[in-house]
Amino acid sequence: MAQLLDGRALAKDIKAGLSAQVARLHKEFAQVPRMVNIMIGNDDGSCAYANSQKKVAQAIGIEYELVNLPLDITQEHLSAEISRFNADPQVNGIMLHKPVPEHIDYNSIANLVQIEKDLEGINVANIGKMLLGETTIIPCTPQAVMEHIKSTGVDIRGKEAVIVGASGIVGKPLSILLVEQYVTVTVCHIATSEAGRLEEHVRRADILVVAVGRARLIPGLWIKEGAIVIDVGINRVESGIVGDVDFDAAKERAAYITPVPGGVGPVTVCMLMKNAVEAFKLQNIKRRDA
Repeated sequence: MAQLLDGRALAKDIKAGLSAQVARLHKEFAQVPRMVNIMIGNDDGSCAYANSQKKVAQAIGIEYELVNLPLDITQEHLSAEISRFNADPQVNGIMLHKPVPEHIDYNSIANLVQIEKDLEGINVANIGKMLLGETTIIPCTPQAVMEHIKSTGVDIRGKEAVIVGASGIVGKPLSILLVEQYVTVTVCHIATSEAGRLEEHVRRADILVVAVGRARLIPGLWIKEGAIVIDVGINRVESGIVGDVDFDAAKERAAYITPVPGGVGPVTVCMLMKNAVEAFKLQNIKRRDA
């Protein structure tokens, strides 16, 4: 029977560490990190997530501002808003909340965010710096996955990791983080399934991370005995919210497994706050040493 990787408990420990950091920064610089979340429209799910972010930020001691913009905002106007916050020395971190309207080019806007204020670590420059190991601002969900793996205490050097899902915000950056820890990594995607080879890859995984968004995509019988299973998926079904892995069957074979909900999600919010702290340090240390 697998040991549950409780994201809420892990998040509590991380928040305590971040609170201590913020207190030290306030003592040194007489200010605390300030982040801005730009949200377009009033999607219920987005509002709930923003409220969750605000509560975590306040608990840590980070100043949090939610900027709500109309659904009909133009690309030009949104770009001007980003530029305004880039130029404001009192703003340490910026994120653009998804989803955005179809007429907005999300990637273009994300790349307008100043590198040192990019709270989600998705600016192409930050992705490049991550590849070279030259930044502490890293995409939040991959960071959360790594925190869960670290919490097991397992020595992962030389282990086989399989990532199911090759997105630019989870699968690809996570593969880089794992390689940095000398893990052997396989990234599976739609063509893996088309070739009928997904099962064989999953079965050999010492560390399995699934981030696809398809309910119970991975059968529990595919899980290697003693594996670490990190389920990033969040899917609404009639019975409630489930992950991408068949949890009930998988927990009988894995050594460690994240629940859904209550696994990766709470830690991801903490990683956003960690990035806000890192952004503050980058900017203020640079000003101090200039």
